[in-house]
Amino acid sequence: MSAGHAPAAAVERASRAATVEVRSLAHRYGSRLALEPQTFRLESGITAVTGANGSGKSTLLRIIAGLLRPSEGEVRVTVDGRDLEPGERRGSIGLATPELSFYEEMTAFENLEFAAEAHGLAAPARAAREALERVGLAQRADDRVGALSSGMRQRVRLAFASLGGPPLLLLDEPGSHLDDEGRATLERWIALVAPRTLVVLATNDEREWRLAERRIQLRGRDLGHPA
Repeated sequence: MSAGHAPAAAVERASRAATVEVRSLAHRYGSRLALEPQTFRLESGITAVTGANGSGKSTLLRIIAGLLRPSEGEVRVTVDGRDLEPGERRGSIGLATPELSFYEEMTAFENLEFAAEAHGLAAPARAAREALERVGLAQRADDRVGALSSGMRQRVRLAFASLGGPPLLLLDEPGSHLDDEGRATLERWIALVAPRTLVVLATNDEREWRLAERRIQLRGRDLGHPA
């Protein structure tokens, strides 16, 4: 991928409208508060979720994705006007987190093709190739994930999130381990999809949260979970 241009395959296919509505949402791990009560509504563009370590950034994204049931309150995720139950959200949400791992003995392409098949995409091989091209890894598609640098693994996570052009992207520390070229690629991709994709970034990196049109500041600190 050249420094100044996004590849043709970078054009996302997502055209579905997504919204996220959070009402009095809070979460505890045992007796410890992990996320202080939150209420907000997101309809479009880029939103950054910031806050000190332990304030609940990752916890919030997990709840929105349907991976974690909140202790209090509710989250409504709507796509094209239809509410999605937590178990239905996987097909409409692209999620990239630092914990996301891959089969190290498989290539980057093989991992993403497998994920595309699991997502039920019509052309898994094409989806995997396009996702790798979006993040500048087309030339490393046939490298084993176990042989990739930490920055390249992070690009694979971002490629995974982009599979199928989901209408909602949840990116937890998306610039982690990325060099300057990787960050430039990340910024171009986010700018490209933002007009038709709801993007939520969990980050304390000013270079990332300044990409957002809206910022949600979590006030808690060291609430009991490293999120």
